Amino acid sequence: MTTTATVATGRINPDATVGEIAASLAGATAVFRRHKIDFCCGGNVSLDEAAAKRGVDPELVRASLANLAQTPPDAPTGSVELVAHIIARYHDTHRAELPELVRLSRRVEAVHRDHPEVPAGLADTLAQAAIDLEDHMKKEEQILFPAICDGFKGALDGPIMVMRHEHDDHARTIRALQTLTHSYEPPMDACRSWQALYNGVEKLVTDLTEHIHLENNVLFPRFQSVRAL
Repeated sequence: MTTTATVATGRINPDATVGEIAASLAGATAVFRRHKIDFCCGGNVSLDEAAAKRGVDPELVRASLANLAQTPPDAPTGSVELVAHIIARYHDTHRAELPELVRLSRRVEAVHRDHPEVPAGLADTLAQAAIDLEDHMKKEEQILFPAICDGFKGALDGPIMVMRHEHDDHARTIRALQTLTHSYEPPMDACRSWQALYNGVEKLVTDLTEHIHLENNVLFPRFQSVRAL
């Protein structure tokens, strides 16, 4: 999603307001909350002005935001390196971003409970997704990935089959998130928090889709004795 808040290099547009950054850059709301910067009701000011009000170094905030906007590197080809990439790029990211999405969703659902387009049930869906993903990722990190990284000789059909089935469950969650958010399109009168929520959910879905692809189509086939159906 291209907006006025960020550019392809990961630099923050200096003309973007705090509200625009929060609405367009997934994870920005967590950075602003950490520095007690109001991105919703008081979001129509520049980052420098908002940081000055809180007595915060704007460059410190800008650096944190730039890190969020960086485009991740291409996945490595070696299996051990690919496992490390999956954990760092996707497992750690899901764990960092999902709690903020749940918090944002509960706030939006509460504040806008009477709005006809409120995403009722989104917070519960995200909370369950966090539980399911954590269970799934722990299985990979404690069982499957160590076997791959320790040079296991032979097929790992059993654990891989379990992971593939759970990926199918994640795909159903993705479809539910798309439905609840109307394909990530907030209403015209949506507040900054609502916009930020949908942008964050879209990023989660994009990341999760790429995550599943790397495992199902790149990593897993190297350690299976038969082609997956």
